[in-house]
Amino acid sequence: MLLDRFFEKGRQFLGCETPIMCGAMTWVSDPKLVSHMARCGGFGLLAGGNAPVEILREQIEETRSLTDKPFGVNLITIAPAYQEQLDMVCEMGCRVIVFAGSIPRENEIQRAKDSGASVICFAPTEQLALKLIKMGTDALILEGSEAGGHIGPVSLTVLIQQILFNVDTVPIFVAGGIATGRMMAHLLMMGAAGIQMGTRFVMSEECAVHPKFKETFRKAKARDAVATPQFDSRLPVIPVRALKNVGTSEFGRLQLDLLRKLDDSAIDRTEAQYEVERFWMGALKNAVVDGDMKNGSLMAGQSVGLADKILPLQGIFEELIDDAEKEMQRLAKRFTDTCN
Repeated sequence: MLLDRFFEKGRQFLGCETPIMCGAMTWVSDPKLVSHMARCGGFGLLAGGNAPVEILREQIEETRSLTDKPFGVNLITIAPAYQEQLDMVCEMGCRVIVFAGSIPRENEIQRAKDSGASVICFAPTEQLALKLIKMGTDALILEGSEAGGHIGPVSLTVLIQQILFNVDTVPIFVAGGIATGRMMAHLLMMGAAGIQMGTRFVMSEECAVHPKFKETFRKAKARDAVATPQFDSRLPVIPVRALKNVGTSEFGRLQLDLLRKLDDSAIDRTEAQYEVERFWMGALKNAVVDGDMKNGSLMAGQSVGLADKILPLQGIFEELIDDAEKEMQRLAKRFTDTCN
């Protein structure tokens, strides 16, 4: 296959057959989904989220009992238990550690590398990408603002031109708005080491979210996945992209309430930010686990408009790979015909 040569860099870095990553989605990316990703030849990420250290340890152990293939652990640097989580995953010798949420400290990247792990960091802007490379990250994920959940400020098309086209010192994976094999083919030909998807994998049979969650995704349009606003710089919140519902409006009211408390010195900024994260973790559980489509958080990328079928995970992989190979063959023939 033509596709094989474009997979090589990502295969070598991740140690899997197909450099397609399943993004770490809290309450979604559990040991079963991660191990199914490995079975299909892809690369799953356990979501550290706000999980207590012992719960995350149990999830790592469970995943290892389900597969002997590689997987990674995603840590949110602003989570309350983050430092304890980092100590634990280093102690357990996790193969790949992904830092998300905000920029990690240089010594934290080094601690992870000293444990034997390969480190991946999210690069939402060009400046952060270059800084993270200097700090020692082994690879980057460029995640455009089209993605679901917590998002950065720049679209993937711009990040590709700023970073992917100009950086060749580390493998670069791309994410945000990706749902088809044809798109994957073009991203690989642009230089990506692989891709990451989340929304598309929610629509797999193996994903254990509430059936109502999947049905809502199936019916949603791309424009339904909207980003939350930040009302005041005193409360810097990371925007979240989700399907608009009552819960989205409740988050707006929460911000206003927290700003009033900041005005009254009834809360400090750090605690206010923790309140924001607690809101999202609780609201996400309400939707993913309990099926509350009205008040829960329906975190989804704009690719939700392309994810309109529930398929076996293996079927999704076969479709992606088949469509990517066909697209490469189509372009190869087009170039040959043009040159002749």
